[in-house]
Amino acid sequence: MKIAILGYGQQGQSAYAHWQADNEITICDRSDKLEAPKGARTQIGPAYLEQLDQFDLVVRSPGIHPRDIVAANSPVILDKVTTVTNEFFRVCPSRNIIGVTGTKGKGTTSSLITKMLEADGRRVHLGGNIGIPPLDLLKNNIEPDDWIVLELANFQLIDLKYSPPIAVCLMVTPEHLDWHSDSEEYFQAKSQLFQHQTENDIAIYYANNEISQRVAAAGKARKIPYYASPGAVVDNDTISIGGQAICQTDQLKLLGRHNWQNACAAATAFWQISQNVKAARSVLTSFSGLEHRLEFVRELNKISYYDDSFGTTPETAIAAIEAFEKPQVIILGGRGKGISFDQLAKSIKERSDHIAKVLLIGEARPELITALKGIGYDNYAITDAQTMPEIIQKAAELAEASVVSRGETVVLLSTACTSFDMFDNYKQRGEAFKQAVQALA
Repeated sequence: MKIAILGYGQQGQSAYAHWQADNEITICDRSDKLEAPKGARTQIGPAYLEQLDQFDLVVRSPGIHPRDIVAANSPVILDKVTTVTNEFFRVCPSRNIIGVTGTKGKGTTSSLITKMLEADGRRVHLGGNIGIPPLDLLKNNIEPDDWIVLELANFQLIDLKYSPPIAVCLMVTPEHLDWHSDSEEYFQAKSQLFQHQTENDIAIYYANNEISQRVAAAGKARKIPYYASPGAVVDNDTISIGGQAICQTDQLKLLGRHNWQNACAAATAFWQISQNVKAARSVLTSFSGLEHRLEFVRELNKISYYDDSFGTTPETAIAAIEAFEKPQVIILGGRGKGISFDQLAKSIKERSDHIAKVLLIGEARPELITALKGIGYDNYAITDAQTMPEIIQKAAELAEASVVSRGETVVLLSTACTSFDMFDNYKQRGEAFKQAVQALA
């Protein structure tokens, strides 16, 4: 079979490893500096998406929008297109799959579900957008009784042809409008996780978000809300489900009220498999979070530094800001996603008593300034620094002034923007932040 793999990043490489035996594979990638496997056929450069009709199967990497494939060929080419995620659903030896989507919190919720199932004595495989391509999970010799938890973003979901028996939709707000044609297309991509569910399946959604409810309603599955009965709820500072208390909110290791939602989502999904309260409690009271998500880095001279580089939208920055009661120096900016900063500016002004200073960086500074000035907020500083050590030095100076006047202070990197103006990705930005903080004397 003649197969074209579009894009040779992590998932493209996973696809090559999966299909290379007994197939004629061509790697198609925009970069003319592609380092392909020795002997592999390539189609590289600006025309890498053209003439795909010569192939029997076309494997799309997540970053490539289906419309770009159509634009370089014709609409009928989509009949040949699949993805690593679609192939995993097709060949996975176990049907015990839980899919998790939403705008933010997917990785945290997926990790919580995985750890709860493990605490319940089950063999679990975690992958997807969280870092391990789904097909790579097959290397772990998945057995029919194993469980698989997949974190799935819009890039994987936009042309998903399968749905898992249990699907979870967290809060959904507009995002990735630099990739999608509009917010409606983004919402529709999320809906694909639920589209193919049957009456025997389960769709779990965040009760307080209309878009989440709408996304989960795309299929025929039984609907179960969380943050509302019969799913997990928070009542009198207690997380409970089915009338059984799991733990107090102040026992959670995860920072911020937004993580109450993630805890309830995970508990609700787990509850459909096991009602082991002890297992759920042990995880919620011990799991402290994923890297670059409100990650504590260091305390120096009464200043605590937190890396929330994963937070690339105004909504995630708001959640991070609300996680702290101590005065904060907030680092905002980078490259915007075409999303308004107005609500973020409003939230900053409403919490002005908790904010020592807003430090603006990167390409989005003009838009952020406009939003802040628009609501009459001027407690910000601007830097044109292009390296993280320079940014951290400025943030530390602002925090030191806050310590003198207000006591213990937090420096928070939660930019509300992507990192692409200065860094390759949020991970590189977060690592640079941590290195710069550790270098402070």
